[in-house]
Amino acid sequence: MNFGTPQEMIDEERYFLESCKPKILAWFSCEITSAVACKLAIEEHGKQNVELVYIKIDSAHPDNDRFIKDCENWYGKKITIIQSDKFKDQFEVIKKQKYVNGVNGAPCTLHLKKNVRYKHEKQTDFNNQIFGFEFVKKEINRAIRFAEQYPHTKPLYPLIDAKLTKEMCADIILKNGIKLPTMYELGFHNNNCIGCVKGGKGYWNHIRKNFPDTFNKMAKAEREVGATCIKNNYLDELNPKAGIHKPPITPDCGTFCEIEFADIIDERTNEVMTGLKSMMQLQLF
Repeated sequence: MNFGTPQEMIDEERYFLESCKPKILAWFSCEITSAVACKLAIEEHGKQNVELVYIKIDSAHPDNDRFIKDCENWYGKKITIIQSDKFKDQFEVIKKQKYVNGVNGAPCTLHLKKNVRYKHEKQTDFNNQIFGFEFVKKEINRAIRFAEQYPHTKPLYPLIDAKLTKEMCADIILKNGIKLPTMYELGFHNNNCIGCVKGGKGYWNHIRKNFPDTFNKMAKAEREVGATCIKNNYLDELNPKAGIHKPPITPDCGTFCEIEFADIIDERTNEVMTGLKSMMQLQLF
């Protein structure tokens, strides 16, 4: 009986061991936190066992295309790009849904991100999903809430496990020779869609300064549907000096937007922050 050469047997055993590893769905959002989370997932689980997925929205900064390519070179692996087949950006959602933002959340989050993620999940055989929540109290709490609300995702949080903050992630990106996304360089704290409906007065005045066409387009959209991004304040009436103009300017809007009870601190958050327990030890799913 021919068992092959010793090297062939070693290669076959390595292939078998790798194939037994869990299949991981890692969400890449062009945020620096998600970029590092995906890198950690690849290092831990092997790039052949990790699918990297980016949800494209046409209103994102064009520099994101460059950042995606740089990260692909860093990972040694391509990123799968998916997109809503009904809406290209938040302006199309607002126009068709006649709603901007409010107590029921932003419809663009549902149609441009959540529904796209749900569809891909159903089409994918996975054991766990990777999300880029960072190691700060607010984000640890959001991660706990997310796991409770979406247990089917069996989420893993490599940044929290490695105790990495957004600032640390920026340092890792730069040290690997990758330029940060342009939105950060322009003073935005997150790399969201340009013209996020969840932004406040300071955010929208920063948009007015850096992307006047987007500001005017949203101001027009508000009037057309009779609804506003900022409660009781149309953008075309916004005082140019209103709001805070330094980061953080707008809340993060990744693939895990609008987590219920995210502002109510779970008692287990402190256990993770102080090192008493890891996220896995909380047995969230």
